[in-house]
Amino acid sequence: MADFMVNLWEGVFTPGATPALLLATNITFAALQLTLAGLLAATYSIHFVILSFLCGGLWWAINWFAYELQQAQQKEAEADRIRKSRSGGRTPKKSGSTSGGDIADDEATEAEVETAAGVKLKVSHAELDFTPSQEDERIKSQILNDFKSGTASSTSAGTTALQPSGGESRQRKGPSDMSASSNEFGTDSEWIKVDEE
Repeated sequence: MADFMVNLWEGVFTPGATPALLLATNITFAALQLTLAGLLAATYSIHFVILSFLCGGLWWAINWFAYELQQAQQKEAEADRIRKSRSGGRTPKKSGSTSGGDIADDEATEAEVETAAGVKLKVSHAELDFTPSQEDERIKSQILNDFKSGTASSTSAGTTALQPSGGESRQRKGPSDMSASSNEFGTDSEWIKVDEE
C-alpha cells in the first residue's frame, strides 16, 4: 500500500497517464458511483440518476483519453524507431526487407532552406549534399579576387561585381537629431504631442 501511494504521488508529477494514477482514478469513480447509488436509494431523487450518468460519462471519457494517449505514445515510439533505422542511427535495422509502403513518412528526411528572397523551401537531404566542381571553384576564386581587388569586371558565369558605378560610394545617413529615438513606437515627446491634441 505504501508503494502504491509513492507511485501515485510520483505519477501526479509525471507526464502522461501512469498506471497508478489510472487505478486511483478508477477506484475514485467507482466509489463516487456507489455513493450516488446509495443516495438515490435513500432519497429517490432524480438528481442522483442524472449525476450518476454524468459521472459514468466522465469516467468513460477519462479512460478513453488515457487509452488514446497510450496508443499515440506507442505510435510515436515506433516512428522514432523507424526514423533511427532509416537514417542508420543507433538502433539496428530489422531483418528482412522493408518496402516503401511499410515505412511511415517522416519529416526528418526533409529540411527547410531559406532562399535569398526569404522564401522557405523544403528539400531532401540528398539535394543538400553538394560538392563543388572545379569550374565552381574557379568561378568562386575569380569572384573573390574581383571583390578583393575592387574591380568591376564580370565573370564568365555572367555575374558582376557589386561595386557602385563611377567610384562613388554611399554612406548611410544617420538621424540629424541625435536625441530622436529610432524606436518604432515614437519618443516621449511625440506621445505628449498626441495627448495634447
